Amino acid sequence: MFGIPIGDLVPLVIALLAAGVLTGLLAGMFGVGGGAVIVPVLYQIFGFLGVPEDVRMHLCVGTSLAIIIPTSIQSYRAHRAKGKVLEDVLKVWAVPVVLSVLVGGAIAAFAPPLVLKLVFVLVAGSNATKLLAGRDDWRIAADLPGKLGMRAYGVLIGLASSLMGIGGGAISNMILTLHGKTIHNAVATSSGLGVLISIPGAISYILAGWSKMAVLPPLSVGFVSLLGFALIAPVSAYFAPFGARLAHRMQKRTLEIAFGVFLLIVSARFIWGIFF
Repeated sequence: MFGIPIGDLVPLVIALLAAGVLTGLLAGMFGVGGGAVIVPVLYQIFGFLGVPEDVRMHLCVGTSLAIIIPTSIQSYRAHRAKGKVLEDVLKVWAVPVVLSVLVGGAIAAFAPPLVLKLVFVLVAGSNATKLLAGRDDWRIAADLPGKLGMRAYGVLIGLASSLMGIGGGAISNMILTLHGKTIHNAVATSSGLGVLISIPGAISYILAGWSKMAVLPPLSVGFVSLLGFALIAPVSAYFAPFGARLAHRMQKRTLEIAFGVFLLIVSARFIWGIFF
Protein backbone atom coordinates (compact mmCIF):
# COMPACT_ATOMS: atom_id res chain seq x y z
CA MET A 1 0.00 0.00 0.00
CA PHE A 2 2.76 2.44 0.89
CA GLY A 3 5.27 1.33 -1.73
CA ILE A 4 6.90 3.88 -4.01
CA PRO A 5 8.94 3.24 -7.20
CA ILE A 6 12.68 3.78 -6.78
CA GLY A 7 12.66 6.17 -9.73
CA ASP A 8 10.27 8.50 -7.89
CA LEU A 9 12.48 8.75 -4.83
CA VAL A 10 14.79 11.40 -6.33
CA PRO A 11 12.11 14.09 -6.92
CA LEU A 12 10.56 13.15 -3.57
CA VAL A 13 13.84 13.70 -1.75
CA ILE A 14 14.49 16.96 -3.65
CA ALA A 15 11.03 18.26 -2.71
CA LEU A 16 11.57 17.45 0.96
CA LEU A 17 15.03 19.04 1.02
CA ALA A 18 13.72 22.18 -0.71
CA ALA A 19 10.95 22.37 1.87
CA GLY A 20 13.62 22.10 4.56
CA VAL A 21 15.55 25.07 3.15
CA LEU A 22 12.43 27.24 2.91
CA THR A 23 11.26 26.19 6.36
CA GLY A 24 14.58 27.10 7.96
CA LEU A 25 14.75 30.52 6.32
CA LEU A 26 11.16 31.33 7.33
CA ALA A 27 11.79 30.19 10.89
CA GLY A 28 14.80 32.44 11.23
CA MET A 29 13.34 35.47 9.46
CA PHE A 30 9.88 35.54 10.99
CA GLY A 31 10.19 33.54 14.22
CA VAL A 32 7.76 30.95 12.83
CA GLY A 33 8.37 27.24 12.83
CA GLY A 34 7.61 26.80 9.13
CA GLY A 35 4.56 24.58 9.64
CA ALA A 36 2.64 26.55 7.01
CA VAL A 37 5.16 25.28 4.47
CA ILE A 38 5.72 21.78 5.85
CA VAL A 39 2.08 20.74 6.24
CA PRO A 40 0.93 21.26 2.60
CA VAL A 41 4.11 19.67 1.21
CA LEU A 42 3.74 16.61 3.40
CA TYR A 43 0.03 16.41 2.59
CA GLN A 44 0.82 15.96 -1.10
CA ILE A 45 3.64 13.52 -0.42
CA PHE A 46 1.62 11.36 1.96
CA GLY A 47 -1.24 11.36 -0.53
CA PHE A 48 1.14 10.09 -3.22
CA LEU A 49 2.21 7.32 -0.85
CA GLY A 50 -1.39 6.25 -0.32
CA VAL A 51 -1.89 7.37 3.28
CA PRO A 52 -5.66 7.28 4.07
CA GLU A 53 -7.44 10.63 4.00
CA ASP A 54 -8.80 10.28 7.53
CA VAL A 55 -5.31 10.24 9.09
CA ARG A 56 -3.27 12.13 6.50
CA MET A 57 -3.79 15.66 7.88
CA HIS A 58 -3.06 14.51 11.42
CA LEU A 59 0.17 12.88 10.24
CA CYS A 60 1.17 16.11 8.47
CA VAL A 61 0.53 18.28 11.54
CA GLY A 62 2.30 15.90 13.92
CA THR A 63 5.30 15.55 11.64
CA SER A 64 5.41 19.32 11.18
CA LEU A 65 5.57 19.87 14.94
CA ALA A 66 8.40 17.34 15.23
CA ILE A 67 10.36 19.01 12.41
CA ILE A 68 9.93 22.40 14.07
CA ILE A 69 11.81 21.23 17.18
CA PRO A 70 15.43 21.55 15.91
CA THR A 71 14.50 24.46 13.62
CA SER A 72 13.07 26.47 16.52
CA ILE A 73 16.04 25.70 18.75
CA GLN A 74 18.48 26.96 16.12
CA SER A 75 16.37 30.02 15.39
CA TYR A 76 16.02 30.83 19.10
CA ARG A 77 19.76 30.53 19.69
CA ALA A 78 20.50 32.85 16.77
CA HIS A 79 18.00 35.50 17.91
CA ARG A 80 19.11 35.22 21.54
CA ALA A 81 22.68 35.89 20.48
CA LYS A 82 21.44 39.21 19.07
CA GLY A 83 19.94 40.10 22.46
CA LYS A 84 16.43 40.65 21.07
CA VAL A 85 14.51 37.86 22.86
CA LEU A 86 12.12 39.03 25.60
CA GLU A 87 13.03 36.33 28.11
CA ASP A 88 10.61 37.57 30.79
CA VAL A 89 7.74 37.11 28.33
CA LEU A 90 8.79 33.54 27.56
CA LYS A 91 8.95 32.71 31.28
CA VAL A 92 5.35 33.85 31.86
CA TRP A 93 4.08 32.10 28.74
CA ALA A 94 5.93 28.80 29.27
CA VAL A 95 3.47 26.88 31.49
CA PRO A 96 0.15 27.97 29.87
CA VAL A 97 1.57 27.46 26.39
CA VAL A 98 2.84 23.93 27.08
CA LEU A 99 -0.37 22.83 28.83
CA SER A 100 -2.63 24.25 26.13
CA VAL A 101 -0.51 22.67 23.40
CA LEU A 102 -1.10 19.25 24.97
CA VAL A 103 -4.85 19.92 25.13
CA GLY A 104 -4.88 21.23 21.58
CA GLY A 105 -3.07 18.14 20.32
CA ALA A 106 -5.80 15.94 21.79
CA ILE A 107 -8.54 18.09 20.25
CA ALA A 108 -6.86 18.23 16.82
CA ALA A 109 -6.93 14.45 16.50
CA PHE A 110 -10.72 14.65 16.18
CA ALA A 111 -11.28 18.11 14.65
CA PRO A 112 -12.30 18.27 10.95
CA PRO A 113 -9.83 19.93 8.55
CA LEU A 114 -12.28 22.77 7.85
CA VAL A 115 -12.04 24.00 11.46
CA LEU A 116 -8.23 24.06 11.35
CA LYS A 117 -8.21 25.99 8.07
CA LEU A 118 -10.72 28.59 9.26
CA VAL A 119 -8.76 29.22 12.46
CA PHE A 120 -5.56 29.73 10.50
CA VAL A 121 -7.15 32.09 7.95
CA LEU A 122 -8.63 34.22 10.76
CA VAL A 123 -5.36 34.52 12.67
CA ALA A 124 -3.07 34.94 9.67
CA GLY A 125 -5.42 37.34 7.87
CA SER A 126 -5.71 39.60 10.91
CA ASN A 127 -1.95 39.64 11.36
CA ALA A 128 -1.28 40.34 7.67
CA THR A 129 -3.74 43.25 7.67
CA LYS A 130 -1.95 44.92 10.56
CA LEU A 131 1.52 44.37 9.12
CA LEU A 132 0.75 45.53 5.58
CA ALA A 133 -1.15 48.61 6.80
CA GLY A 134 2.07 49.82 8.39
CA ARG A 135 0.25 51.57 11.19
CA ASP A 136 2.56 51.76 14.19
CA ASP A 137 -0.21 53.50 16.11
CA TRP A 138 -2.39 50.38 16.12
CA ARG A 139 -2.24 49.31 19.73
CA ILE A 140 -4.29 47.36 22.22
CA ALA A 141 -2.15 48.86 24.98
CA ALA A 142 1.17 50.63 25.43
CA ASP A 143 2.63 47.60 27.17
CA LEU A 144 1.89 43.95 27.82
CA PRO A 145 -0.80 43.06 30.40
CA GLY A 146 -0.18 41.55 33.82
CA LYS A 147 0.46 37.88 34.50
CA LEU A 148 -3.20 36.87 34.25
CA GLY A 149 -3.63 38.49 30.85
CA MET A 150 -0.32 37.08 29.63
CA ARG A 151 -1.30 33.58 30.71
CA ALA A 152 -4.56 33.96 28.79
CA TYR A 153 -2.55 34.91 25.72
CA GLY A 154 -0.35 31.87 26.33
CA VAL A 155 -3.39 29.58 26.30
CA LEU A 156 -4.59 31.13 23.03
CA ILE A 157 -1.18 30.75 21.40
CA GLY A 158 -0.75 27.15 22.51
CA LEU A 159 -4.20 25.97 21.47
CA ALA A 160 -4.19 27.64 18.06
CA SER A 161 -0.64 26.57 17.26
CA SER A 162 -1.22 22.91 18.09
CA LEU A 163 -4.40 22.90 16.01
CA MET A 164 -2.55 24.31 13.00
CA GLY A 165 0.81 22.56 13.35
CA ILE A 166 2.77 25.82 13.54
CA GLY A 167 5.35 27.26 15.90
CA GLY A 168 3.16 30.11 17.17
CA GLY A 169 4.94 33.01 15.50
CA ALA A 170 1.93 34.17 13.47
CA ILE A 171 -0.04 34.71 16.69
CA SER A 172 2.60 35.86 19.14
CA ASN A 173 4.07 38.39 16.70
CA MET A 174 0.68 40.09 16.40
CA ILE A 175 0.11 40.06 20.17
CA LEU A 176 3.52 41.53 20.96
CA THR A 177 3.45 44.28 18.32
CA LEU A 178 -0.08 45.31 19.35
CA HIS A 179 1.34 45.83 22.85
CA GLY A 180 4.15 48.14 21.83
CA LYS A 181 6.96 45.68 21.13
CA THR A 182 9.08 46.07 18.00
CA ILE A 183 8.79 43.59 15.16
CA HIS A 184 12.40 42.48 15.77
CA ASN A 185 11.68 41.75 19.45
CA ALA A 186 8.45 39.99 18.49
CA VAL A 187 10.14 37.78 15.89
CA ALA A 188 12.99 36.90 18.24
CA THR A 189 10.66 36.05 21.13
CA SER A 190 8.42 33.99 18.84
CA SER A 191 11.38 31.80 17.95
CA GLY A 192 11.57 30.77 21.61
CA LEU A 193 7.86 29.98 21.63
CA GLY A 194 8.47 27.54 18.80
CA VAL A 195 10.57 25.45 21.18
CA LEU A 196 7.85 25.48 23.86
CA ILE A 197 5.17 24.49 21.34
CA SER A 198 6.91 21.95 19.13
CA ILE A 199 8.20 19.50 21.76
CA PRO A 200 4.95 18.89 23.71
CA GLY A 201 3.00 19.20 20.45
CA ALA A 202 4.94 16.39 18.78
CA ILE A 203 4.58 14.21 21.87
CA SER A 204 0.82 14.74 21.96
CA TYR A 205 0.48 13.74 18.30
CA ILE A 206 2.59 10.63 18.84
CA LEU A 207 0.22 9.57 21.63
CA ALA A 208 -2.90 10.55 19.67
CA GLY A 209 -1.88 8.41 16.71
CA TRP A 210 -0.60 5.40 18.61
CA SER A 211 -3.82 3.43 18.03
CA LYS A 212 -3.71 4.21 14.29
CA MET A 213 -0.31 2.62 13.61
CA ALA A 214 -1.85 -0.12 11.47
CA VAL A 215 -2.99 2.36 8.79
CA LEU A 216 0.00 4.72 8.97
CA PRO A 217 3.01 4.41 6.62
CA PRO A 218 6.20 2.62 7.68
CA LEU A 219 8.64 4.57 9.87
CA SER A 220 5.82 6.39 11.63
CA VAL A 221 5.52 6.77 15.39
CA GLY A 222 1.94 7.77 16.06
CA PHE A 223 1.10 10.80 13.93
CA VAL A 224 4.81 11.59 13.33
CA SER A 225 6.62 10.38 10.21
CA LEU A 226 10.26 9.64 10.97
CA LEU A 227 11.06 9.79 7.22
CA GLY A 228 9.70 13.32 6.88
CA PHE A 229 11.47 14.35 10.08
CA ALA A 230 14.81 12.85 8.99
CA LEU A 231 14.82 14.59 5.60
CA ILE A 232 13.46 18.03 6.51
CA ALA A 233 14.54 18.67 10.12
CA PRO A 234 18.36 18.82 9.70
CA VAL A 235 18.15 21.00 6.60
CA SER A 236 15.68 23.45 8.14
CA ALA A 237 17.73 23.65 11.35
CA TYR A 238 20.87 24.42 9.35
CA PHE A 239 19.24 27.29 7.43
CA ALA A 240 17.37 28.86 10.39
CA PRO A 241 20.37 30.97 11.55
CA PHE A 242 20.73 32.39 8.03
CA GLY A 243 17.11 33.53 8.17
CA ALA A 244 17.69 35.14 11.57
CA ARG A 245 20.66 37.08 10.21
CA LEU A 246 18.58 38.30 7.29
CA ALA A 247 15.87 39.49 9.68
CA HIS A 248 18.29 41.63 11.71
CA ARG A 249 19.73 43.19 8.54
CA MET A 250 16.34 44.18 7.15
CA GLN A 251 14.61 47.48 7.80
CA LYS A 252 11.59 47.33 10.10
CA ARG A 253 9.10 48.17 7.32
CA THR A 254 10.66 45.65 4.94
CA LEU A 255 10.36 42.91 7.53
CA GLU A 256 6.72 43.81 8.21
CA ILE A 257 5.81 43.71 4.51
CA ALA A 258 7.66 40.44 3.95
CA PHE A 259 5.92 38.77 6.88
CA GLY A 260 2.52 40.18 5.86
CA VAL A 261 2.84 38.91 2.28
CA PHE A 262 3.93 35.52 3.58
CA LEU A 263 0.82 35.26 5.77
CA LEU A 264 -1.47 36.31 2.90
CA ILE A 265 -0.03 33.59 0.66
CA VAL A 266 -0.56 30.97 3.35
CA SER A 267 -4.12 32.21 3.98
CA ALA A 268 -4.91 32.06 0.27
CA ARG A 269 -3.75 28.44 0.19
CA PHE A 270 -6.15 27.51 2.98
CA ILE A 271 -9.06 29.44 1.45
CA TRP A 272 -8.47 27.66 -1.86
CA GLY A 273 -8.59 24.33 -0.05
CA ILE A 274 -11.88 25.24 1.64
CA PHE A 275 -13.76 26.19 -1.53
CA PHE A 276 -11.98 24.10 -4.15
